[in-house]
Amino acid sequence: MTVDEIAAFCLSLPGAREDYKWGGVRVFSIAETKMFALMGLAGNDLSFKVGAELFLGYVDRPGIRPAPYLARAHWITLSVPLTVSDEELRDLLIRSHQLVVSKLPKKRQVALKL
Repeated sequence: MTVDEIAAFCLSLPGAREDYKWGGVRVFSIAETKMFALMGLAGNDLSFKVGAELFLGYVDRPGIRPAPYLARAHWITLSVPLTVSDEELRDLLIRSHQLVVSKLPKKRQVALKL
């Protein structure tokens, strides 16, 4: 997937919006402040949340490392060129979105679940 395709996919998820923060990071979030994906403005990396049970398995793969400052919350960073298939990347981004949705109050979750 290209950088634009990744951004379009992230924005297609329920309640997703895009902001620019920290001097050059594209932030994809829900509920205004809950991030589920980050992309460098240059498009050279992509970070997102994975389940705690999957974290160590992913960081052992080539081209994937713990996300700086967010690894303790089980975030990983993929370097470009991406070492995962388009289908796997879509699945991972959906899971990241849903992990963040699951932490919201029940009333807010209803409209955001897939």
